[in-house]
Amino acid sequence: MSDTPSMTAQDALCAVMIAISASDEEIRTAELVKITNIINNLPVFADYDADHVPRISQTVFDLFDQEDGLDALFGLVRDALPESLNETAYALACDVAAADGDIRQGELRLLEEMRYELNIDRLHAAAIERGARARHMPLP
Repeated sequence: MSDTPSMTAQDALCAVMIAISASDEEIRTAELVKITNIINNLPVFADYDADHVPRISQTVFDLFDQEDGLDALFGLVRDALPESLNETAYALACDVAAADGDIRQGELRLLEEMRYELNIDRLHAAAIERGARARHMPLP
Protein backbone atom coordinates (compact mmCIF):
# COMPACT_ATOMS: atom_id res chain seq x y z
CA MET A 1 0.00 0.00 0.00
CA SER A 2 3.05 2.25 0.22
CA ASP A 3 2.68 3.10 -3.49
CA THR A 4 -0.60 4.91 -2.79
CA PRO A 5 0.11 8.63 -2.44
CA SER A 6 -0.87 10.45 0.72
CA MET A 7 -3.64 13.02 0.53
CA THR A 8 -4.24 16.54 1.71
CA ALA A 9 -7.53 17.31 3.45
CA GLN A 10 -8.81 18.81 0.19
CA ASP A 11 -7.70 15.71 -1.73
CA ALA A 12 -9.62 13.59 0.79
CA LEU A 13 -12.79 15.64 0.28
CA CYS A 14 -12.35 15.29 -3.46
CA ALA A 15 -11.81 11.52 -3.10
CA VAL A 16 -15.03 11.17 -1.11
CA MET A 17 -16.99 12.95 -3.85
CA ILE A 18 -15.41 10.84 -6.60
CA ALA A 19 -16.01 7.66 -4.62
CA ILE A 20 -19.71 8.36 -4.14
CA SER A 21 -20.07 9.16 -7.83
CA ALA A 22 -18.28 5.96 -8.86
CA SER A 23 -19.99 3.76 -6.26
CA ASP A 24 -22.82 2.75 -8.58
CA GLU A 25 -20.35 2.01 -11.40
CA GLU A 26 -21.62 4.89 -13.54
CA ILE A 27 -20.32 8.42 -13.16
CA ARG A 28 -23.04 10.76 -14.37
CA THR A 29 -22.57 14.19 -15.94
CA ALA A 30 -24.66 15.86 -13.22
CA GLU A 31 -22.33 14.39 -10.59
CA LEU A 32 -19.21 15.59 -12.42
CA VAL A 33 -20.70 19.07 -12.77
CA LYS A 34 -21.56 19.07 -9.04
CA ILE A 35 -18.00 18.03 -8.09
CA THR A 36 -16.53 20.74 -10.35
CA ASN A 37 -18.88 23.39 -8.92
CA ILE A 38 -18.06 22.38 -5.35
CA ILE A 39 -14.31 22.53 -6.00
CA ASN A 40 -14.65 25.88 -7.78
CA ASN A 41 -16.95 27.54 -5.24
CA LEU A 42 -16.66 26.25 -1.67
CA PRO A 43 -14.29 28.02 0.74
CA VAL A 44 -12.67 24.74 1.81
CA PHE A 45 -11.29 24.45 -1.74
CA ALA A 46 -10.21 28.11 -2.01
CA ASP A 47 -6.52 27.31 -2.56
CA TYR A 48 -6.98 23.83 -4.05
CA ASP A 49 -5.25 23.03 -7.33
CA ALA A 50 -7.92 21.36 -9.46
CA ASP A 51 -5.11 19.72 -11.43
CA HIS A 52 -5.00 17.20 -8.55
CA VAL A 53 -8.44 15.85 -9.46
CA PRO A 54 -7.29 13.37 -12.13
CA ARG A 55 -4.66 11.89 -9.77
CA ILE A 56 -7.18 11.60 -6.93
CA SER A 57 -9.74 10.08 -9.31
CA GLN A 58 -7.24 7.47 -10.46
CA THR A 59 -6.35 6.67 -6.85
CA VAL A 60 -10.03 6.11 -6.04
CA PHE A 61 -10.56 3.95 -9.15
CA ASP A 62 -7.43 1.90 -8.39
CA LEU A 63 -8.55 1.35 -4.80
CA PHE A 64 -12.04 0.32 -5.94
CA ASP A 65 -10.37 -2.41 -8.01
CA GLN A 66 -8.69 -3.91 -4.92
CA GLU A 67 -10.32 -6.36 -2.54
CA ASP A 68 -9.84 -4.16 0.53
CA GLY A 69 -9.69 -0.93 -1.44
CA LEU A 70 -12.64 0.75 0.24
CA ASP A 71 -11.04 0.20 3.65
CA ALA A 72 -7.78 1.60 2.28
CA LEU A 73 -9.61 4.63 0.86
CA PHE A 74 -11.27 5.36 4.19
CA GLY A 75 -7.89 4.97 5.89
CA LEU A 76 -6.39 7.59 3.58
CA VAL A 77 -9.37 9.89 4.08
CA ARG A 78 -9.28 9.56 7.88
CA ASP A 79 -5.51 10.19 7.91
CA ALA A 80 -5.83 13.34 5.78
CA LEU A 81 -9.06 14.82 7.07
CA PRO A 82 -9.28 16.74 10.33
CA GLU A 83 -12.21 15.41 12.36
CA SER A 84 -13.83 18.84 12.10
CA LEU A 85 -14.31 18.22 8.37
CA ASN A 86 -15.94 14.77 8.66
CA GLU A 87 -19.45 16.21 8.42
CA THR A 88 -18.30 18.39 5.52
CA ALA A 89 -17.08 15.27 3.70
CA TYR A 90 -20.41 13.56 4.33
CA ALA A 91 -22.36 16.63 3.17
CA LEU A 92 -20.34 16.83 -0.05
CA ALA A 93 -20.92 13.12 -0.68
CA CYS A 94 -24.67 13.60 -0.14
CA ASP A 95 -24.72 16.55 -2.55
CA VAL A 96 -22.94 14.56 -5.26
CA ALA A 97 -25.21 11.54 -4.71
CA ALA A 98 -28.31 13.75 -4.98
CA ALA A 99 -27.04 15.77 -7.97
CA ASP A 100 -28.68 13.60 -10.63
CA GLY A 101 -31.98 13.35 -8.75
CA ASP A 102 -31.69 9.62 -8.06
CA ILE A 103 -29.69 8.10 -5.22
CA ARG A 104 -28.91 4.53 -6.26
CA GLN A 105 -28.33 1.47 -4.09
CA GLY A 106 -24.53 1.59 -4.43
CA GLU A 107 -24.53 5.22 -3.35
CA LEU A 108 -26.78 4.45 -0.38
CA ARG A 109 -24.48 1.64 0.74
CA LEU A 110 -21.40 3.84 0.46
CA LEU A 111 -23.11 6.68 2.35
CA GLU A 112 -23.95 4.22 5.13
CA GLU A 113 -20.34 3.03 5.25
CA MET A 114 -19.15 6.64 5.20
CA ARG A 115 -21.35 7.52 8.20
CA TYR A 116 -19.72 4.69 10.11
CA GLU A 117 -16.13 5.30 8.96
CA LEU A 118 -16.28 9.06 9.59
CA ASN A 119 -18.18 8.64 12.86
CA ILE A 120 -21.13 10.79 11.77
CA ASP A 121 -23.89 10.85 14.37
CA ARG A 122 -27.11 9.40 12.91
CA LEU A 123 -29.15 12.51 13.75
CA HIS A 124 -26.56 14.79 12.14
CA ALA A 125 -26.42 12.49 9.11
CA ALA A 126 -30.20 12.68 8.74
CA ALA A 127 -30.08 16.49 8.82
CA ILE A 128 -27.27 16.56 6.24
CA GLU A 129 -29.17 14.12 4.01
CA ARG A 130 -32.37 16.17 4.28
CA GLY A 131 -30.48 19.33 3.36
CA ALA A 132 -29.03 17.65 0.25
CA ARG A 133 -32.47 16.39 -0.72
CA ALA A 134 -33.95 19.87 -0.30
CA ARG A 135 -31.18 21.52 -2.36
CA HIS A 136 -31.64 19.09 -5.23
CA MET A 137 -35.44 18.91 -5.31
CA PRO A 138 -36.88 19.50 -8.78
CA LEU A 139 -40.08 21.42 -9.41
CA PRO A 140 -43.18 19.23 -9.01
